Amino acid sequence: MADRGALKFVGFIFATATLAVMLVAGMVVKGYADGGYTLDASTVEASR
Repeated sequence: MADRGALKFVGFIFATATLAVMLVAGMVVKGYADGGYTLDASTVEASR
């Protein structure tokens, strides 16, 4: 059976990674909401 201290450490690592991913996702969504990123229709048509 695994040691409790090691499990707490692994849980902390996973929690930190999850928080980082959520933060980045939130920043991307905020960027789209503020209009910082736009989907340009001309580039989609040019690639066909």
